[in-house]
Amino acid sequence: MAETAARTGRLLRQIPAGVWTLGFVSLLMDTSSEMIHGLLPVYLVSAMGASALMVGVIEGLAESTALITRIFSGALSDWVGKRKALAVAGYGLAAVVKPIFPLADSVGWVIVARFLDRIGKGVRGAPRDALVADLTPPAVRGAAFGLRQALDTVGAFLGPAAAILLMLASGDDFRLVFWWAVLPGLACVALLVVAVREPPEGVRRDRIAFPLAPSELQRLGPRFWLVSAVAAIFTLARFSEAFLILRARSLGLGEAYSPLVLVIMNIVYALAAYPAGALSDRTGRRGVFLAGIGLLIASDLTLAASPNLAGAAAGLVLWGLHMGFTQGLLSALVADTAPEDLRGTGFGALNLVTGIAALAASIVAGELWDRIGPQATFLASAGFAAASLVGVALAARSFGRKDSPAKP
Repeated sequence: MAETAARTGRLLRQIPAGVWTLGFVSLLMDTSSEMIHGLLPVYLVSAMGASALMVGVIEGLAESTALITRIFSGALSDWVGKRKALAVAGYGLAAVVKPIFPLADSVGWVIVARFLDRIGKGVRGAPRDALVADLTPPAVRGAAFGLRQALDTVGAFLGPAAAILLMLASGDDFRLVFWWAVLPGLACVALLVVAVREPPEGVRRDRIAFPLAPSELQRLGPRFWLVSAVAAIFTLARFSEAFLILRARSLGLGEAYSPLVLVIMNIVYALAAYPAGALSDRTGRRGVFLAGIGLLIASDLTLAASPNLAGAAAGLVLWGLHMGFTQGLLSALVADTAPEDLRGTGFGALNLVTGIAALAASIVAGELWDRIGPQATFLASAGFAAASLVGVALAARSFGRKDSPAKP
């Protein structure tokens, strides 16, 4: 136990201060976003009369917009050789559109707000992840991405927890909660502007002429594209978390407690992300990723079969574990397989293919929910997750490290 604690301490000290700061920036923005998103599916269905299919379309469009936007922001960050300015622009856009949610008087305005908010996420995502890769030594890359993801996820459960308390204190006043969500978003932008610096020797602008040119995309290499293909199949199993909230509601969870779904899931996610990333540095990415897929299948089967909220809680714990074992790991795999001067483009390209898959996943999930029921939605997810297991087996070499793991 003492040896494990000492190893963890050494690893954490090797992670640059800039990565820690980016983690806290993500924490604040996720607190802001999840105060809204934890309530939004219920708000749309109960207050605005939206169907489950409409929720799926809105969430699918929103999340795929964020992921698809990343290819352009990532490529731009490679072209100009600077990451921070684009990250500030993305976080800033997300912060300034937050007031639209409490002001919206129709589903259309909610769609506009969600769309703009996710564009902000897309603008910041690839440059921020590339900045983490630029700042971090390869030997602790999995740990660094796991740490940033863990801090991001702390915000993802602080936000819903704050939303629950505010809903109880205000008598279920959705709009008041949405107004409170504006504050951590503004604080996030201020921290990023003041405390984050580009690395001393960043990616030089003159290394590439145009990152999205076919010749440059070809330079990403077959290992990168195989990882992206597996990630796309895997994303088909990862529909919007709005359906987790709707599943808990279908089993009797009250409206004010709806954000508790994200609290449970994200506490587990935050606790798992750093250890999983550090483990992948020591033992390799493939085994950890396979474990994450298995956890998703177990979660889907549990949520499909759950007769009550206790079973749903078990499914949420498994869902959070699968997130911790896979999301930071996919970022580390991009940094492992993409050339240094195309990292931003690599993160963007991965998110383009997974963005298309995310849109399809949420639309299919909503259609299955409305036509057959929630069980069909989760069983379909389990099927796509099983298909991604086959993909990992076929692309096994792409999930290896090019450099040797860190010494324990």
